[in-house]
Amino acid sequence: MEALYFILIAIGVFIAYALFNYFAQRRYLKTLTEEEFKAGYRKAQLIDVREPNEFDAGHILGARNIPVSQLKMRMKEIRPDKPVYLYCQSGTRSSRAAQMLHRKGYQDLSHLKGGFKKWAGKIKSK
Repeated sequence: MEALYFILIAIGVFIAYALFNYFAQRRYLKTLTEEEFKAGYRKAQLIDVREPNEFDAGHILGARNIPVSQLKMRMKEIRPDKPVYLYCQSGTRSSRAAQMLHRKGYQDLSHLKGGFKKWAGKIKSK
């Protein structure tokens, strides 16, 4: 019986933590539709946080590839005084990248709703 209580408490803590992160992220990260993303990404730093093989297979025209796995080491390549537009394949990694950037003081952060798989605009591939 004690194990059941422990499991229920653990699940409750996990759900509370997930909800807290979700609502905290909505304060600093704008989720943009494709139209909103297209309207502003040329004036911003467009960062593809997918891995290099995914980037080479196809990416939004004008994007720089800084994989989320390398972001801590390459953060100096991103200017904190300009808007940052992030995207990945589905939106999960770009959310994680935004969280890392926010912790380092970046303010104007946006990401593409649904990620690259929902993108219908111009792409470039190698």
